[in-house]
Amino acid sequence: MNDRGAERPDDSPRADGGEASQNRPGRPATTQPRQEPRRLSPALIATLVAIPIMVLTFFIVVAALKPDSPSNPVQSLAAPDADSAECAKLVAALPERFDGFSGKKVGDGVVRYPSVDGDIVVRCGVERPGDLAPTSSLQVVNPVQWFMTDTREGSGQAYVAVDRRPYVALWLPITAGNGPISDLSAAISKTFPVAPLDFG
Repeated sequence: MNDRGAERPDDSPRADGGEASQNRPGRPATTQPRQEPRRLSPALIATLVAIPIMVLTFFIVVAALKPDSPSNPVQSLAAPDADSAECAKLVAALPERFDGFSGKKVGDGVVRYPSVDGDIVVRCGVERPGDLAPTSSLQVVNPVQWFMTDTREGSGQAYVAVDRRPYVALWLPITAGNGPISDLSAAISKTFPVAPLDFG
């Protein structure tokens, strides 16, 4: 029918802009393809896993190639008075050996008592410890006053005799016990007179 009041044919355009043909019987409806979640490729996953391993390996290699630090901090101390006559007297007065350690060895400005578990090291003529203060805790041994300047877990402790001049540094392995510091203190007290503490 062509009358104005007649209904629009099914295939005429809709007022809302849609196409009637989309809903025609026998014709499949148009649908948007479903988007699958994006998956990482195996190569990308392998790369993401490998990068942290490579970084960790790098740091392990660098640490392995890094030169070892000195076995103790005393042997590397500056000793401006090591060649003084006072230090020569002390070196001569030090004990020849300690139980569990080899005989006294003198060289490179230090006195060393070797041991497979770590050497006792004495260095005369070192500088005043920069950390020494009126509140510092001192250890009095026979009757020298020692100031602990360093400690290394599982290895030993470093001390400086602070009431004598020249200053004397000592590295004491944890295996040494108290005997060596007692005997060394006796030698120092016989060689050097008592001096006032210097707090800088």
